[in-house]
Amino acid sequence: MEKDCMRGLPKSIWAMGLVSLFMDVSSEMVHSLLPVFLITVLGSSTLVVGAIEGVAEATALITKVFSGVLSDWLGKRKVLAVAGYGMAMATKPLFAVAGSVGLVFTARFLDRLGKGIRGAPRDALIADVTQADSRGAAYGLRQAMDSLGACLGPLVAMVIMLKWTGGFRIVFWVAALPAALAVAVLVAGVKEPAHLSKKKRANPICRRDIGQLSMAYWLVVLFGSVFNLARYSEAFLLLRAQSVGMAPSFIPAMLMLMNVVYALTVYPAGRLSDRIGRKGLVTGGLAVLIVADIILALAGTKIQVAVGVAFWGLHMGLTQGLLAAMVADQAPAQLRGTAFGFFNLAGGIALLAASVVAGWLWGRFGAPVTFYSGAAVALVALGIYVVTPASASKTDMQRNAVPRAPKRD
Repeated sequence: MEKDCMRGLPKSIWAMGLVSLFMDVSSEMVHSLLPVFLITVLGSSTLVVGAIEGVAEATALITKVFSGVLSDWLGKRKVLAVAGYGMAMATKPLFAVAGSVGLVFTARFLDRLGKGIRGAPRDALIADVTQADSRGAAYGLRQAMDSLGACLGPLVAMVIMLKWTGGFRIVFWVAALPAALAVAVLVAGVKEPAHLSKKKRANPICRRDIGQLSMAYWLVVLFGSVFNLARYSEAFLLLRAQSVGMAPSFIPAMLMLMNVVYALTVYPAGRLSDRIGRKGLVTGGLAVLIVADIILALAGTKIQVAVGVAFWGLHMGLTQGLLAAMVADQAPAQLRGTAFGFFNLAGGIALLAASVVAGWLWGRFGAPVTFYSGAAVALVALGIYVVTPASASKTDMQRNAVPRAPKRD
């Protein structure tokens, strides 16, 4: 295992954090404007926006099951991560030249396909190089740097939009630069350890391996799926801002606000969960999501929308890093990629359904009904989570831990 650095986290964790930061700068420059671009420039509907976002995000999550299994089978994770980040980098110019909804859909699909290819291997790699008692902090740090990039991306987009009226395509071109930096840092800065299992099976997906995933793991999968039904794409937060009269040039500020709150809370939440357990924090995060939905349903002014968006960012900070840590806690070390893959497969199907339904509800009944529906599903998710067992026992975590290197005198 590589030498630990700040706060006991390996250097590769910090490098992966930088990769996430640069790629999210790039991605959020595009995503902070894409819903408005689709509606105001290309003339699409909210149902089309919901369908595009649902298919795109579901593609990312569903693809993770195959990339995760493949990373376990090959005994290598970094090569898949590089391929996924590289694909996302290559799609950015497609948004800039898009003259139709079809090309935007293609670009968004390929971009999220790249995210799916890299996601599970990267998450499994984090667990591979991190001690069990630092997992919450490791996932929290990566999410925090990811969120920092998601704050900077909309800020850059907003500055460009203010300087060049209607400069959507300029933003999309500039977004290719930080994406290229992300790939460079990944190639040069992340060190992959020798995989725990070098014995390759004839079939990457093996029934015996799936049988090794515990009931506690499948309960996490169930909970995560219902949770995703309650979490629409962030595109609907941007459309909510537009619905109360916010100018397109300032709409990226909503995504920036969400990610500032997310970035400030996800790492402390992860570290705290390593000490006190995951369950209380995740329960609180679900309650905050319900509050956010209600605020957004009732919002009639830009300030009220901003408050709802801030609460949305807080719920993400309290849950997203911890969900990844919960999967890692329950998965055998040699099947972490597979575990993350199936977790995201189920979540991807749920997210696809949620986003399409949200787009239909918005077009048929308006924004308030859309967010009230999200609050109702979040309440169901909260009920499911309250009756599930607490996060992994100490024995589980010790079994899945990466052995500590002996201390040097």
